[in-house]
Amino acid sequence: MSGTDAGRGDRGGYEIRMQGRITPLWSAWFEGLDLVHEPDGTTVIRCPAIDQAALHGLLAKVRDLGLPLISVTSTTSPHDSAERNPR
Repeated sequence: MSGTDAGRGDRGGYEIRMQGRITPLWSAWFEGLDLVHEPDGTTVIRCPAIDQAALHGLLAKVRDLGLPLISVTSTTSPHDSAERNPR
């Protein structure tokens, strides 16, 4: 996805959960991001580190689909967790 910023500072990403399903026809619109269809009828979009402009663009696409937004959650990479909790 354009606007990715992997490897420079913020290595976290986002999980965007919405009510409903995104059909395979629309998944190309999300430029190869991970789309997970949950058993409860929700769809989760998992994306790597992106800047705020790219996040807003992604949220605009979700809005344009007309699916209700449930949550936007910031995630961290396993590498970040290891830095915070050294063994």
